[in-house]
Amino acid sequence: MAVKVKAHPKFPEIHWVTLEDGTQRLATKNFTPGKNVYGERLVRCMDVEYRLWDPFRSKLAAAILRNLKTVPIQPAHKVLYLGAASGTTASHVSDIVGENGHVYCIEFASRVIRELVNNVCEFRSNMSPILADARLPERYSMLVGKVDDVYCDIAQPEQARVLADNADLFLVEGGWIMLAIKAQSIDVTKEPSEVYRQEVDTLKARGFQIVEVVHLEPYDKAHAMIVAQNLSEKPC
Repeated sequence: MAVKVKAHPKFPEIHWVTLEDGTQRLATKNFTPGKNVYGERLVRCMDVEYRLWDPFRSKLAAAILRNLKTVPIQPAHKVLYLGAASGTTASHVSDIVGENGHVYCIEFASRVIRELVNNVCEFRSNMSPILADARLPERYSMLVGKVDDVYCDIAQPEQARVLADNADLFLVEGGWIMLAIKAQSIDVTKEPSEVYRQEVDTLKARGFQIVEVVHLEPYDKAHAMIVAQNLSEKPC
C-alpha cells in the first residue's frame, strides 16, 4: 500500500497521511525538503514531501488529535512564538504559514537557541530566532512587528500574563492566541483544573474571548491548550 495524503478538512496546510500499514498521522508540507528537525519521518506523495507530526513531541499536534476545533494559525500569517525551544512545533508552524508568513521565535536558553539556529532557522527563511526573556517583551519590540497570532509554550508561572503582555505590544486587533498551559510549572500544589481556570480568568480579564480549552492527555499529562481571540481595542 502506497502512502496517501489528504488535506485536513478544517485546517489549511495541515494534512492527514495514511502510511503503508494503514495508520493515519498528522503531517505538514516540508518547507525545507530533504531536512527534518527532530527525527520525524519524511514521506513523499505526488512529488511533495511531508513531515509526520508527533503529538508526543508537539502540544499543537496533540491538541488537534484531541479534537481541537480552532487552529487560528493560517498560511501567510505572522506568528510570535514564545518558548520556541529547539523548534519542534515552531518548525511545523513555519510549514503552515509558508513563504509569505513569518515565525518570530522567542527563546531564553542560550544553549537551546543555538540548536534552534543551527538545526532549524538557518534553513528556514520564514523563521527569526530571538534570544530574549518572554517576560520582557519591550526588550525585543524593535525585532518583532505586528502579528496575527501569539503562540505561548513557556515553563514558568504566570503564563497567561506573559502571553497577554506580549499580545498588548504585538497582536493585531481581532488576533488570536494559543496558550499551552503546563499546570505544574504554574503551581504544583493545585489541581490542574484549578490552574486552567486561573489562567482562563487572567486572559478574560485582559480582554480575550475564550474559544476553546482542550486537555492534552494522553499526550501530555497536566497540560491544556487554550485558544482565544483578542477583542479589546488597543489604546492609540
